[in-house]
Amino acid sequence: MKTYLAEVFGTFCLVFIGCATVVTGGFGGLIPTGGALAIGFAFGITVIAMAYAIGPISGAHLNPAVTLGVYLAGRLPAKDVAPYMAAQVVGGVIAALLLWIIASGSADGAPANLAANGWSNYSTAAAFIVELVATFLFVMVILGVTSEKHSTAMAGLVIGLTLTAIHLFSITITGTSLNPARSIGPALFSGGAAIAQLWLFIVAPLLGGAAAGLVYKARMFEAAETGPMKKARA
Repeated sequence: MKTYLAEVFGTFCLVFIGCATVVTGGFGGLIPTGGALAIGFAFGITVIAMAYAIGPISGAHLNPAVTLGVYLAGRLPAKDVAPYMAAQVVGGVIAALLLWIIASGSADGAPANLAANGWSNYSTAAAFIVELVATFLFVMVILGVTSEKHSTAMAGLVIGLTLTAIHLFSITITGTSLNPARSIGPALFSGGAAIAQLWLFIVAPLLGGAAAGLVYKARMFEAAETGPMKKARA
């Protein structure tokens, strides 16, 4: 139970802090509301914090796509997959609810789009490809830096900065999800187009995470036992 509660807490923090930056403006308003840099750092820094805060407890997945990838890579028991995903969605919904209550208390009232993901200037196919490929890259990095052979104390920092970098190129296309739990909560409180487009932000990240897990399971990017770098260190 402690593991699942850690995922609720971690995902809550990710969605609340990241989406609050979208709704209220980044870094005390110094960066315009919705600015890619502010949002990217908000999500990335929160991931870094959660990686070190709850990583030793649950692995700090914070994302059903990550959980699916870790499972397919052979690093999570099947019995934990559904509870992990449920915990993450619960954390995201609670965060969106709290953010909606706070935003409703402003002079302008709650915004119509509570940091929900969506696309308008790009085709559905383009949005789908971006979410799938970006999630694949993100989960591949996570699996790489947390593996036994590659593991490093800097893993949390690498993962967070990778998410920040992905935001910088994808936020103007889809709002950057890569994470069904991050998308479901805000969509529920935004309604309309956010609900109609929610399927993409569930399906594409899950496919991207699954692809990363299968690729990693095939050991295509596993460090070799011998080779030039191994010999040089010896």
